Amino acid sequence: MANRVVITNGRVLDPSIGLDEVSNIYIMGGRVASIKASASDDSPLEEGAPGLDVIDATGKLVVPGLVDIHTHLREPGYEYKETVSTGAGAAAAGGFTTILCMANTLPVNDNQSVTRYILKQAESAAVRVLPIGAVSLGLKGKTITEMGELKEAGCVAFSDDGMPVKDAGLMRRALEYSAGVGKAIITHAEEPELVRDGVMNEGPVSTRLGLPGIPNVAEDSMIARDIQLAELTGGRLHVAHVSTRGGVDLIRAAQARGVKVTAEVAPHHITLTDSRVIGYDTNAKMNPPLRRDGDIEALIEGLNDGTIGSIATDHAPHSVIEKDVEFACAANGIIGLETAFSLVYGLVLDGRLSLERMVEAMTISPAKAIGLECGSIRVGAAADITIIDLGAEWTVEADSIRSRSKNTPYIGVTMKGRVQQTIVGGKTVFTAS
Repeated sequence: MANRVVITNGRVLDPSIGLDEVSNIYIMGGRVASIKASASDDSPLEEGAPGLDVIDATGKLVVPGLVDIHTHLREPGYEYKETVSTGAGAAAAGGFTTILCMANTLPVNDNQSVTRYILKQAESAAVRVLPIGAVSLGLKGKTITEMGELKEAGCVAFSDDGMPVKDAGLMRRALEYSAGVGKAIITHAEEPELVRDGVMNEGPVSTRLGLPGIPNVAEDSMIARDIQLAELTGGRLHVAHVSTRGGVDLIRAAQARGVKVTAEVAPHHITLTDSRVIGYDTNAKMNPPLRRDGDIEALIEGLNDGTIGSIATDHAPHSVIEKDVEFACAANGIIGLETAFSLVYGLVLDGRLSLERMVEAMTISPAKAIGLECGSIRVGAAADITIIDLGAEWTVEADSIRSRSKNTPYIGVTMKGRVQQTIVGGKTVFTAS
């Protein structure tokens, strides 16, 4: 792509700067040089000039590059499931320009060597990949990591995601130390003694299927504990993949008290209920589990009022080795980078979420929650931009999935709203075929 680019006649929607207007975006040197209404004659770049790349976005939605603060890229250690490169390719196809990868690799990202390895792999990746460091060594919940060193190496937040931090004392110290280095702790809220051998949501469906259930309180009780610790320490807490009504209520009340707590929800938790488990499809097995209709309503309400600021995919690739087994033995999680936008856009089409709030929750809100300089098309910002055809229909097909793993319950589902082009730093990294 040329050093100078203009994206013309698209509906530019950027909640971070209050913009929703048919506009032209001018890019120079990989950064946004200017945004002008399409009818304006005031252009910093002369269209038709040599070296100018013109992208016609007529009839398309143009938004800041999507930001996903919760992915599992599996590298190092589990490259047969996903790599930094393949995960970044899937992210680009889904409209994401910045993704954050969790620390549950092998070895765990609990030291500078692993962090630097991930960043080295990310140098040639399609999108920006930023590592999240572990809270505890080996994710074992016994000894806190050297957060200052991890930050110095490039970690942007800390989490033992995939495992809860059971030791309240360690969680307290983590919040204290992370506050000292200016980073957030991302909590995987789960009380193990209440989960035990549960494999899906506890309720009528689990009873009918004869599967051990996980009650909502297993999540709610840990959210309550971590909120109290954040309130005590003044640390920044981010609650990953909220799935319960009680969790939303706890976070809303804490925010009203001034506690530094933010939250995210995954697309599958606002589009699927535990009834999807009927048939024992292991692609409906995840942690936290799919909940009930009342929880979904509360999650969407939390999105609408800003209690849940962000939408994050919790992209969790697994091979058939982990998924093509009995339900109770299957690994938790599904891939989500390539379907996230279309799934959430379905809520917009149903009138349950505004398009502006959706874009905000997938761009500037997650960026702010973690303290990142992205998620906006403001002048001077890196030209990370996603162009979407809201009218396009497409069907999820296994052969077209760019992730190395195919574990998703949405194969065969027709969706509306498709990413047409993803631009990172002024360079096109994905174009729909």
